[in-house]
Order: sequence, then structure tokens, then C-alpha cells
Amino acid sequence: MRSGNPALSESTFLDLGSGTVSARSDQAMTLNGTVNKTGILLLLTVLTATFAWNQALVASGEMAGTLSPAGMGYALGGAIGGLVLALITVFKKTWAPVTAPMYALVEGLFLGAISAVFEQRFPGIVFQAVLATFGTLVALLLAYRSGLIKATENFKLGVVAATGGIALLYLASIVLGFFGVNVPVIHEASGWGIAFSVFVVIVAALNLVLDFDFIETGVAQGAPKFMEWYGAFGLMVTLVWLYVEFLRLLAKIQQR
Repeated sequence: MRSGNPALSESTFLDLGSGTVSARSDQAMTLNGTVNKTGILLLLTVLTATFAWNQALVASGEMAGTLSPAGMGYALGGAIGGLVLALITVFKKTWAPVTAPMYALVEGLFLGAISAVFEQRFPGIVFQAVLATFGTLVALLLAYRSGLIKATENFKLGVVAATGGIALLYLASIVLGFFGVNVPVIHEASGWGIAFSVFVVIVAALNLVLDFDFIETGVAQGAPKFMEWYGAFGLMVTLVWLYVEFLRLLAKIQQR
């Protein structure tokens, strides 16, 4: 079992003591339970995103329309807090019933703040990104369920490799940014910049297929009930990434 999502690794459904698949006949992970918990996480994210959206920009004065101190706090705090909670959830899967909702709440603050900034600069872009994200989710779920796309080992290996390469490139960009070095292909609205964003969106979308397969595997193997929260959390990680990448792609296109 392999997933490009860092929250869903090969050992996710393994018991750390025995090394075997965790199975509970009386309280096993179900697909409906995972779907319901994903819906809860999405609702929590929307609630805090709406709050942050309304607080993110300066309402009046010379600085009207710019990111407010509160908005900056939500963006940075949400990003850092989301990363910390994600790491905790990955290493303490049994805590997922608590940490997954906390991750959704914190991540909502980050998404609400950055969405307000993008919307201020490019009116209508947030609706387009939301529509594209959930449209992609539905399309790939249908393709996966129909067998049109299959998560073969080679498919998984390719997506994992591409995801890792993107992660390393983003990390290098952040490190170089501290020294005043900008990586044009990542941030600029050039032809190559748009092509790069399209590639990243495709890779992020294909991670959804791996996530579907991984959750289905957990259900089939009778993973414990708390894994419903963990599976929903893993799916949320990919959806957040996909939404942010759609925002970046659409912004680059509109800049052209």
C-alpha cells in the first residue's frame, strides 16, 4: 500500500506492536463513516475560513483592501498550526478523532485569510478554485469507482515520486527565499510558470486517487474505528493542497 499523501503511508493500518494489519471486528473502519467524518472536517474548515475571510482585510482608510494584522496572524498561525497538528496526527494516529478536527479548524483560518487576499486582487477567483477543487474530487472519485483509473503499483510509484520532487522544489524555494533568491518557474506568471502550476495541480489531483485506494484498503482490512478520522484527515490534506494550487494557477492565468 503506497500513497503520495504524507499523512497516508505504507504502515498507516499496521499495529505498531505486532506489525500486522489492525483489525477490529466489532468496531471497524467503514467507508460511510470516513465519508461522514470528511464532511465534518470540511464543515469545520468552512466555518473558520468564513470567520478569517471577514477579518483578513483592512475595511477602511488608506490601507483598505490590504491584509490586516489579524489576517496576517490567521494566515501564519493557521499555516504553522496546521503543519504542527498534521505532524502530530501522522505520528499519533490514535489521536486523530481530536487532532483531525483541530487541524480542520486551524487550516480554515489559513485558507480564509489567503482566499480573501486572492479574491481582493482577482475577483471571482475563490469561487472558481472551490468549483475546480470539488469538481476534480467528484470526477476522480467517479473515475476510480468505475475502474477508469486504477491505482497500480507503477501508478503509485510515479505519483509518489512526482509529489516528493514537488515538495523538495518548494522547500528549496523557501530556503533560497531567505537569501533573496526567487525561483521564477514557481512564482511567476510566465508560460513556464503556468505549465509548472498545471503539472502540480495534476499531481495533487492524482494523489486523490491514491487516497481513495488507501481508504478503501483500510476498510477492506478492518482497520480500527479511529482510522475513519485519520482517513478523512488524509483526504483533507490533499484537498487543501489542491485548492491552494488551483488558486495559484488561476492567479497566474489572470495575470497574463
